[in-house]
Amino acid sequence: MKLFVYHTPELTPTDKVPECAIAVDVLRATTTMATVLAAGGEAVQVFSDLDQLMQVSESWPPEKRLRAGERGGAKVPGFDIGNSPLDCTPEIVRGRRLFISTTNGTRTLQRVQRAQAVLAAAFINRSAVVKYLLQIQPETVWIVGSGWEGSFSLEDTACAGAIACGILQQTQSSPDELAGNDEVINAIALYSQWKDNLLGLFHHASHGKRLLRLNCHEDLKYCSQADILDVLPIQKEPGVLKNYY
Repeated sequence: MKLFVYHTPELTPTDKVPECAIAVDVLRATTTMATVLAAGGEAVQVFSDLDQLMQVSESWPPEKRLRAGERGGAKVPGFDIGNSPLDCTPEIVRGRRLFISTTNGTRTLQRVQRAQAVLAAAFINRSAVVKYLLQIQPETVWIVGSGWEGSFSLEDTACAGAIACGILQQTQSSPDELAGNDEVINAIALYSQWKDNLLGLFHHASHGKRLLRLNCHEDLKYCSQADILDVLPIQKEPGVLKNYY
């Protein structure tokens, strides 16, 4: 297995697809997706375009759908919820499909949707992602951070490092054997420095600061928890993710 880390979807190669692609948007899209499926959501369907989301979701009965829209960290007017995982309680999401469009994370999933396996990862379901990779043993794995509007984000790269460290802890391989590019070594180093204070890392991150200005303190606390959900969002058809386990 070779891991490749890309800080943003724009940095991924355009002439190839991996056996397995992992989209990461810790703050907050992939954290929200894992939370929805753990709370009994039927599926998560992702869109980069808000109008397309509205059009497609219209064919679903209102009691079977939940529309989540976020731009710039804030909820889009007219949508049921924004992008906060704390809004995704079992009472709200059970049995419903989440139709979601966010500033960064949904764009990442659409960029990698042609891979043989497409997963959504965050700190909260890191161990489920590692378990899947060790079980399936894909030859090439891309871990793609969502960043912020095309630029690097600390929290997504740290999560990529957490996944890499999880694999290293359970195998006899070395970082050099696992790493397909230098970004993997970089991600491992970043996670190793901050693994005991992920919330502190979020407070340094530009998007963490943006969310703090929007009074999303509790969101940051929730997103900084590691390995609390045994759930793995995996693509079942283009743009549609369900729980693997």
